[in-house]
Amino acid sequence: MDFVVDFGMICHMFIVGLEIDPHIFLQMPLREAKVACSGVLTTFVLASLLTPFVKVSESPNYVFNFCLATILSGTASPLLTRLITDLKIGKSDIGRFVVSAGVHSDLVSTLIISLGYIFFDPYNSFSSRNSKVILTMSSTLVIQTVLAAKLTPVIMNWVNHENPEGKPMKGSHLVLSTAYIVLVCGFSPNLGDYNKVLSAFIAGVFMPRDGRISRMIIGKVNYLITTIFNPLFFFWVGLQADFSKSRAGHIDTWGKLFFLFLVATVGKVLGSLVSGVILGFHWPESVAIGLLLNVKGRFQVYLALTASDINITSISTSIAMVFSTLLTVIYAPLIVAKIIERARKCSPTQRMALQWLHPSNELRILLCLRGSQNVMSAINFMEISRGSADPGLMVYITDMIELTEKIAASLTHSQGVDVVAVTDPDVLEMREHITNAIHAYLSEDKDGINQQRMLALSTINNMHQDVCILAEDLHVSLIVLPFHKHQEVDGRLSAGHSGFRHVNRKVLRNSPCSVGILVDRGLGSTMISRSTISLSAAVIFIGGKDDREALAFAGRVARHPGVKLTVIRFLLEVSGDTVSSKISRAKANSTEHQEEMKLDDECFAEFYDRHVAGGRVAYMEKYLINSGQTFSTLRSFEGQYGLFIVGRGGRVDSVLTVGMNDCEECPELGPIGDILSAPDFSISASVLIVQQHNLKGELDGLQDEFSIM
Repeated sequence: MDFVVDFGMICHMFIVGLEIDPHIFLQMPLREAKVACSGVLTTFVLASLLTPFVKVSESPNYVFNFCLATILSGTASPLLTRLITDLKIGKSDIGRFVVSAGVHSDLVSTLIISLGYIFFDPYNSFSSRNSKVILTMSSTLVIQTVLAAKLTPVIMNWVNHENPEGKPMKGSHLVLSTAYIVLVCGFSPNLGDYNKVLSAFIAGVFMPRDGRISRMIIGKVNYLITTIFNPLFFFWVGLQADFSKSRAGHIDTWGKLFFLFLVATVGKVLGSLVSGVILGFHWPESVAIGLLLNVKGRFQVYLALTASDINITSISTSIAMVFSTLLTVIYAPLIVAKIIERARKCSPTQRMALQWLHPSNELRILLCLRGSQNVMSAINFMEISRGSADPGLMVYITDMIELTEKIAASLTHSQGVDVVAVTDPDVLEMREHITNAIHAYLSEDKDGINQQRMLALSTINNMHQDVCILAEDLHVSLIVLPFHKHQEVDGRLSAGHSGFRHVNRKVLRNSPCSVGILVDRGLGSTMISRSTISLSAAVIFIGGKDDREALAFAGRVARHPGVKLTVIRFLLEVSGDTVSSKISRAKANSTEHQEEMKLDDECFAEFYDRHVAGGRVAYMEKYLINSGQTFSTLRSFEGQYGLFIVGRGGRVDSVLTVGMNDCEECPELGPIGDILSAPDFSISASVLIVQQHNLKGELDGLQDEFSIM
């Protein structure tokens, strides 16, 4: 068992060294290096000063104290990287910072241990080695390092050249590479009596990490460690940790446990705080970085139990070391949870949706236009969205202009100012026409509406980024995009611009707020009056967050005196014995389904009390069994309404929409929106499809690449 564990640790430390780039140590101006070295130094000094007062070693001396201080100041960078990745903050600024600082810390502390082994013998109470042994170890280690750094790239590059990517690796070359690596790792232990585990680490550090062979070795050895070595290693830890000799009833055992844990933790936190103050970090982030850099792992456990094996420490002390190592891992998820909690509080893009907009806050809309053909529908959209004069409506009217070679040639830069002006006559004429039409509309009745002209000038591939950046910078709650198809003279929708269809899809995926796609089929034909009813609108409510968002927007439309609004709720009839009814009853019993229905009922009840109960909005219920009846019911509304307001997704698992996705012509409109926008449905019914702001990533409200530092 001891042989298997020793071999596993050799493989583990070789991969740790191979995954660490030694060049990072030379880049000391890096912030990560400063924090890592500050934590290592502070922990080392604190442990060196305090360890002599606690009997950790059987035969304590200053060399042992320094070795223990070095171990306590280290970081298990592979384990830390795995924790940061699994806890979903690996793409954030603090996650990347901690991983990089952990590598620095691991490299520094392990190199100190490796070099210290040359001068002091742990198997002989850390007594100084004689000069002949020191010279032998140093010489063999230097030769091993030169082989790893200079000769290895030549051999590995030749093997990589002879075995290009995509072709099977030749068996003879694989055996040659493996044998050579074993030779390098075993050079100093066999000729200079150097430690095998530390020799493997140093060999890995100075080996090239580029190329097919290195990637293959890392993948294969990591798989071997995960599937075979880890279970055996923890079994070995259990065998070594003889609890009958742990002296758990003695207070000094617990004192050693908490002493080791507190010294390592306080040292790392103090070092991170000091360096964080110098670098201008917030103190909570500095403390979190220090606590995460204190994570210890497999190497520290191996050293603790080996110390007991060679009678440097007692078994009770080694067990205390193991448990103090485990404590550093246990609190890591709590620290990450606090980081995410603080990031959520600082995040400006949480719940940027109509449903969560406070009534006292102004509604901000980014209203996008592709040309003069959208201006009348945009004006009517502003009209029905205006709500009450207080707090009012702020509309950022944005022209989406594709950057072509002709337009790019007309761009001019203002001298001394980072502003781009478009001088293309067609673009200027189009923008002037839109501006004049909007000013004419607002000059008649501007009560409660403020507007500002914006421009999204970009290539088709990048236009969604411009739109999303504008929305985020302006803190809007809703982006309204024109459908990529426009209505022809005969009333039918044209094939449209496929590029803008991709823009719409990308905005739906990446938007920092809610998104609406407006299919204009007559909404802009005549101006909506504020004195008489001139538009019949309907809201289709099935359930789900998108439908709740559509209902929230309908609440503003309901206040307009020129709009007759009807809310149509589709409810599932589950009393029958059909297959769909049985499936529906089974799904209704799930916790997730019940929570979603509760949210739907609460949202709808609030809307009903505010708008329907007073008689301002008409209400209709449709009890349906399956998606076939949903389709036929939607078809029956043809010609009755001039505007439909629907959610894009509805409730995904609803029996009323199941199967509709299979035949969608435009998936970005959702199943209901696609049916209502179909060319054979109507030539006079416009459709607004709403998607509620999607809380991105797996951090419940934070993007994976959040920033907190």
